[in-house]
Amino acid sequence: MKAFVFHGPGQSAWEEVPDPAIKEPTDAVVRVDAVTICGTDLHILKGDVPEVQPGTILGHEAVGEIVEVGSDVRTVRPGDRVLVSCISSCGRCSYCREGMYGQCRGGGGWILGHLVDGTQAEYVRVPFADLSVHALPGTVDSKDAVLLADIFPTAYEVGVLNGRVRPGDTVAVVGAGPIGLAAITTARLFAPERIVAVDLAPARLEAAKRLGADAVADAREAPEQLIADLTDGLGADVVMEAVGVPETFELCTRMVRPGGRVANIGVHGKPATLHLEDLWIKNVTITTGLVDTHSTPTLLRMAAAGRLPTSQLVTHTFPLDHMAEAYEVFAGAADTGALKVVLGGEQHEVAVRGT
Repeated sequence: MKAFVFHGPGQSAWEEVPDPAIKEPTDAVVRVDAVTICGTDLHILKGDVPEVQPGTILGHEAVGEIVEVGSDVRTVRPGDRVLVSCISSCGRCSYCREGMYGQCRGGGGWILGHLVDGTQAEYVRVPFADLSVHALPGTVDSKDAVLLADIFPTAYEVGVLNGRVRPGDTVAVVGAGPIGLAAITTARLFAPERIVAVDLAPARLEAAKRLGADAVADAREAPEQLIADLTDGLGADVVMEAVGVPETFELCTRMVRPGGRVANIGVHGKPATLHLEDLWIKNVTITTGLVDTHSTPTLLRMAAAGRLPTSQLVTHTFPLDHMAEAYEVFAGAADTGALKVVLGGEQHEVAVRGT
């Protein structure tokens, strides 16, 4: 088959690799119908995630069809159309028993495209298939469903739920990329008084307004003053960091009110300064987190009911074998206006192996 392979910082290629095979009785092999690129993939290509070894197939989000299952798989079978979650869950360790699948100690967690071969390929082996894929209703289009593999549960769990958004809150979202936009749409479910989006790109601020932001601010023009003006000088109840650089994290801590919450969603590759000399007296709660995807079934039901504007985040589509071009478009979002790119490929026959 063909797959997008990481060969070290700044080096990658769409190339021929061996077809995946069942290794454990809990595995499934999925033929990929739709896949997308995540900001984390860009961090990997920059060398910010050193655990990813050269030779690894990238990607941790996909929609596809089950073509083979291991002998212990009970909930899906060949022919089923499924969402491949960005998080794999063993279901047995203490973290999985608490629903903290992202911290799985039984061989799961974020492993696809990280510690094992990922989804940016014609086929992918999915460990712990019973808990790591979700059957898809026929009413949900593949290019919409693939956004539920990572960005929507990440924004909802790590941003909205960790930030404890409540009715009447002032919510600031710093970073109006795909994760930030998904945070805006899911924060609206809790009826905040206002949502303010902060970004550098005018196109992304326009997208934020379309998706429900009540106000937008250029990150270069003192957005903390806008928040102060809107809140009688107090600051935002909830501030979500959705970029992953020190400057935006520190901006978030300046925008939050006493007693407020800062929910960090962004993937950070460099240290950020925590100004405790200012924050110690403010009763501020700061949360971090890797998505657990415990909310995926709920989000799938909402998508099937037309309650999530997933399709509005997809700006570019490509054939699966145009992976390098799609990466260029996604990485150059400031010039291309890209939000989410979705790739779909032709079917590739694979021999069914014994389990």
